[in-house]
Amino acid sequence: MSLLSRRVLIQSAVVPAALAQTSPRPNILFISSDQHSGPVLGANGHSIVRTPNLDKLAARGVNFRNTYCGSPVCVPGRAAMMTGMFASDVASYCNSTPFDGRVPTWGNRLRDAGYNCWATGKMDLWIGKDFGFQEEGTSHGHSRDPDISSLFRAPVCWRPGERNNANGTFSDRPAPDKPKSDKTIRFIRDQSRAGKPWCAYAGFTKPHPKFDAALRFRDIYPPDKMPLPLIPDGYLERRHPAWQVMANFKNIQTPVPRDRIQRARAAYYGLITELDELIGNIMTELQSTGQLDNTVVIYTSDHGEMLGDHGLWLKNVLLEGAARVPLIMAGPGIPKGLSFDTPVMHADMVATMLDLAGASRANGLRGHSLLPLMNNRGAHPGIAYSESHSEGNGTGSFLIRKGDWKYIYFTGEEPLLFDLKNDPGELNNLAADKRQTAIRKELHSALTALVDPDAVTEAAFRRQGEVLRKIVSESKRDEFYDSLVGRLGAMQARVLTNLHYRT
Repeated sequence: MSLLSRRVLIQSAVVPAALAQTSPRPNILFISSDQHSGPVLGANGHSIVRTPNLDKLAARGVNFRNTYCGSPVCVPGRAAMMTGMFASDVASYCNSTPFDGRVPTWGNRLRDAGYNCWATGKMDLWIGKDFGFQEEGTSHGHSRDPDISSLFRAPVCWRPGERNNANGTFSDRPAPDKPKSDKTIRFIRDQSRAGKPWCAYAGFTKPHPKFDAALRFRDIYPPDKMPLPLIPDGYLERRHPAWQVMANFKNIQTPVPRDRIQRARAAYYGLITELDELIGNIMTELQSTGQLDNTVVIYTSDHGEMLGDHGLWLKNVLLEGAARVPLIMAGPGIPKGLSFDTPVMHADMVATMLDLAGASRANGLRGHSLLPLMNNRGAHPGIAYSESHSEGNGTGSFLIRKGDWKYIYFTGEEPLLFDLKNDPGELNNLAADKRQTAIRKELHSALTALVDPDAVTEAAFRRQGEVLRKIVSESKRDEFYDSLVGRLGAMQARVLTNLHYRT
């Protein structure tokens, strides 16, 4: 009998007999939020946000403090999160190219291994495909309504209304994600006597904008007390060209006013605390049904949020606020109360889940199981990778994190190199520093050992061109215009419609 099996059986023995799980394999509860930046978590040392339930989960298990998403935008980020592969491996580059099921998800793999796989909430994959889950109240929004603005990257357009998201409000309203947590609680309750291992995916939609928090959080996070982003004098003028293009795309080249920044930050923190409360309710159900000790709980987010750092908002860039996400794992087979600064990535989660479930490992996974790292039984490569080809990106960009060093490569543009130990805000680019030539070469070699970045950039543009041509061929002129005007405004919608529908 394996060590994992012995642990689970011992833990299960203390559960009331009527509620005990009869399978020696652990259940898996996978909770994903939307746009929760990794640093904004109590367990990661954030000084303001309150996340008592996630902090408690971290104390029960392992907290990976330097975890990177597969791509800092919903669709490709979730493609990597669900497959254990890079987003470009499965041709998912932006919010117009949802993952199409060309390789199995971890839902498919766990179902094949005998798990009852169920999902609710935001998935954002290709609607109608078999991803291994019995879906209840799931959403695949970008499959139904692709963000066509991501198809105009050469040259990049701009989104006039995007600036409005750099704001925060407080209102008397129910929690938007409560229906999802309620469905998850019902599923857990129904499985308490099933006798078969289950895997549940709960996809929450917050703290994604708009940043509208419940009224009660205004007193917990008073907007006028919120700190502002640290932006040194003159920094905005010397930002990397890719970030200048992104700022122009999001209509935030002109700095957002102080009061709006503070409201946005306060409401964002409120949304995270509300999310934490819902997760606490789910954990209570696991406890009350006697399934807590036999359930691996994983919490992460599809990508982060810049929240005004670098003068940028939302996502789409490979800076820490957008690319770094929370990752907490707790349950049978996982040590308690450990934190790791080793860089890891979403692709690692799939290999880890398969190992925990005793499922066979398929060839082609990009990630490495985190179990050896957690249990001090072997080495992890200590490298994290991410890539970005979404709206607002004039070229492909690629991230490699190793130790305290972070390298961002751009096709056709100068790279960035940061020493995150001494420069956690990523304000001092060392790529041209001759004293750092060796580490720059090492990280570039690590990147090219994983992918051919320029070839991936070309493939992204090629795929996005194919999608655009298909949309044009299948849409009437007025339909095409209507698909653009809401995001790009009347002027750009008219110009682009005239360009693609010349008569």
